[in-house]
Amino acid sequence: MVFLAIIGIPAFITSIVGENKINQPMVKSKMDDINENKMIIRVLDEKTGKTNNIEFEDYIKGVLAAEMPALFEIEALKAQAVAARTYAVKKMDKNKDNVADISTEPSKGQAYLSIDELKEKWGENFYTYYEKITRAVEDTKGQVMFYEEEPIEAVFHSTSAGMTQSAKDVWQVDVPYLQSVESDGDKQAPAFEEEKKIKKEDVIEILLTRYPDIIIQDLVGQIQIVERSSGGYIKYIQIGNKILTGEEAREIFKLKSSAFILKEEGENIIFATKGYGHGTGMSQYGANYMAKEGRTYKEILNHYYNGIIIKEIKDYDENILNDE
Repeated sequence: MVFLAIIGIPAFITSIVGENKINQPMVKSKMDDINENKMIIRVLDEKTGKTNNIEFEDYIKGVLAAEMPALFEIEALKAQAVAARTYAVKKMDKNKDNVADISTEPSKGQAYLSIDELKEKWGENFYTYYEKITRAVEDTKGQVMFYEEEPIEAVFHSTSAGMTQSAKDVWQVDVPYLQSVESDGDKQAPAFEEEKKIKKEDVIEILLTRYPDIIIQDLVGQIQIVERSSGGYIKYIQIGNKILTGEEAREIFKLKSSAFILKEEGENIIFATKGYGHGTGMSQYGANYMAKEGRTYKEILNHYYNGIIIKEIKDYDENILNDE
């Protein structure tokens, strides 16, 4: 099963390099101004261009259903629900002066599916699956991960390469709760290993399109792995006269992971990858494996996010819940 599992660039990166706003600034609005008893999130539907006001916990159900297979273990689904809720709260705090809090485009926010979309996706299994999704969300209602009294950047991915990556390895920013940890269960994931074959001439064309000043005389002879992380991901790779980060290479060659090796096969280059996604934060397949082993959602979250505390949104500083 292929599912969207890679969220956008974290705020601790965009705060340094900048980020396009979800939409143009507008008058401030309270997240709970529509219903005093329910928190509302303003969701930009990238398909229609409209911003919809959705009850927060209902939104989390739509995210959970879009981001993780409903067939996963209930404790893994609960862990994903808390991660999705935490990510959304962080976005709401950041975008409270804009027309929308979050986007349905995974690269900008989180994937989200409406009830109608889920009925189409799941067909006759809708009620069974949605009941399970609802249970995972309601059993963790209002729960968010914090580090030093602030909601964390709850990044997650589909499958690690057997170990997750630290934020420093991926984004060159050291984040205490995003360190490299073991995730052995990922080796059982369907997307753990993959090979992608690209013609040498296409590799050169891709590189020239992205880097017009790159100099390549002998492609295979001019590719060198400069540094790998402890988890096996490429941190830096040199191609010709250019040094790329592993994430840049993953992006331009459309690879599942930056944990890869290169092989030459005639006129082709084979990229053999391990894992799926940036590899930082919680691994979804790793979480499911831990759940199968009897671990609770809190144990799963504490494994992937070092030193975090799980508590209720209402216990957080009130400025995330209103405009004051």
